[in-house]
Amino acid sequence: MEQKDNQRDLTRTINMGSLRPVSDQLSILLDKASQEDRDVINALGEDSAMLISLSGPGKGTRFLINSERTVIGRSIESDIFLDDVTVSRKHAEIMRSGKSYSFRDCGSLNGTYLDGKISEQAELKDGSELHIGKYRLHFFVGGRG
Repeated sequence: MEQKDNQRDLTRTINMGSLRPVSDQLSILLDKASQEDRDVINALGEDSAMLISLSGPGKGTRFLINSERTVIGRSIESDIFLDDVTVSRKHAEIMRSGKSYSFRDCGSLNGTYLDGKISEQAELKDGSELHIGKYRLHFFVGGRG
């Protein structure tokens, strides 16, 4: 009984009153984009989406996604060609089903990261970041304007 009394209580309380709301990630991304990029994003039709490099290598590069399947890779035959040795020839693909978009890693050697986490397949949302090789590409859905 005496041994139990000597154990430390590891519970804590947290003051939740000082917490503040987290900013909208999509708004932050759009603020980071150039005015030209914002104009292009706003002009996208409802049946289109776009990947845009907002920072790093290829900054300002835009890739229109307007088909049911878009292949991303180092092969010049890819729909989206990424010139980087860490990108597999057929690295990943984006699929459109109605108004929904998803991506699938095609067994690449270095993997595909979605919003900072390695992922083999997932749904893409407005503002999602795909990290493939040295490229950080943000996904934007059309139909805003």
